[in-house]
Amino acid sequence: MLERLETIEQRYDKLNELLSDPEVINDTNKLREYSKEQSSLQETVAVYREYKEAKEQLDEAKMMLEEKLDPEMTAMVKEEISGLSDQIEEYVAKLKILLLPKDPNDDKNVIVEIRGAAGGDEAALFAGDLYRMYTRYAEMQGWKSEVIEASYTELGGYKEIIFMINGAGAYSKMKYENGAHRVQRVPSTESGGRIHTSTATVAVLPEAEEVEVEIHEKDVRVDTFTSSGPGGQSVNTTQSAVRLTHIPTGTVVSCQDEKSQIKNKEKAMKVLRARVYDKIQQEKQKEYDETRKSAVGSGDRSERIRTYNFPQNRVTDHRIGLTIQKLDQILLGKMDEFVEALITEDQTSKMKAQADA
Repeated sequence: MLERLETIEQRYDKLNELLSDPEVINDTNKLREYSKEQSSLQETVAVYREYKEAKEQLDEAKMMLEEKLDPEMTAMVKEEISGLSDQIEEYVAKLKILLLPKDPNDDKNVIVEIRGAAGGDEAALFAGDLYRMYTRYAEMQGWKSEVIEASYTELGGYKEIIFMINGAGAYSKMKYENGAHRVQRVPSTESGGRIHTSTATVAVLPEAEEVEVEIHEKDVRVDTFTSSGPGGQSVNTTQSAVRLTHIPTGTVVSCQDEKSQIKNKEKAMKVLRARVYDKIQQEKQKEYDETRKSAVGSGDRSERIRTYNFPQNRVTDHRIGLTIQKLDQILLGKMDEFVEALITEDQTSKMKAQADA
C-alpha cells in the first residue's frame, strides 16, 4: 500500500509541475485532463502526508523513550505515543477507502428522471415529493438544480420530470437513488381514509461530455412543436419545443421548458448524450461477473429500493435494511443519514471483494 501511495504522491507533484507549464496552459484539453486527475488525487495525497508526519512523530517519541527520562516525562511521551498510534490507525483506514477503485462518474453532474409508476394521480404526486426532496438536498449540498422537462398532472403532480443537478460529486451521492420508490399513505383524493401503495421510479444518469459520447448530427432527427402546459393546453404559439431522436439507439428526448428553441435543443442534447452514455455503461456492466458487483451500486432500476410510510413517519431502505423514523425531515431534503450509510455499505462491499480477489 505504501509503495502505491508513494507513486500517487509523485504523480501528484508531477501534475502540479505540468499545470504550471505554459504549453499545458495553452492546451485546453490537456489542462482539463490534468486538472481533473490532480483533483482526484488531492485528498489521497493530503491524508498520506498527514500519515507520514504522524509516523515520523511516533518514531521520534519512541526514540525518546529509550533515553533516561523522569517519570513525569515518560508518562507524557507514552500518552503521545498512544494518541499518535490511534491517529495512524485512522489514517490507514481512510487511505484504504481512498485507494478503492473509483467510479469514473463520481465527480460528474447528474440528470435525474422521475416518473410516476403504479398508482395513477397518487404516483404522480409522490413523484413531485421526490423531486422536491432531491432539489432541497441539492441546495443543502451547495449544488444547483434546473428543470429540463416536466409533464404535469391536473392535481399538481408529475407524470414525468427530468432535471439536472450541477455540483462537485453530485453523482457520487445521487447514484444510490436509482430504482423504484414506494409510498404508503392515505391519498388526498381518498374519502374512505384507506392507505394506498403507489410507486415512482428514479433514474440518475451521469452527465456525459462530448469527448465521452460522440453523437453525429446525421444520427439525430430534430422535430419542433408548440409547448404545452398542464392538461395539454398550448402555452406558447411558437415552435419552441424540441424533440430529438437518436436513430442508432432509438433514444427520444423532448424539451419544452425554455421559450427559446436553441436553449431547449441544448438541454435536450445533454439528456440525449447522458442516456446514450448510460446505455453504453449498462451494457458494459452486464459483462461483469455478478459476484463482483457492489451490493448497493447503481443496481437494477426496476428494483424496489425504498419505502416511505406516512402513517408511521418511517422510511426504509431495503438494500441495507436501514429504517429511519424521520420521513417528514427526509422529504425536506435531509437525506444524509441514508446517503452516508449507502456509501459506507458500498465501500465495505468493495473492500471485501478486493480482499477476496
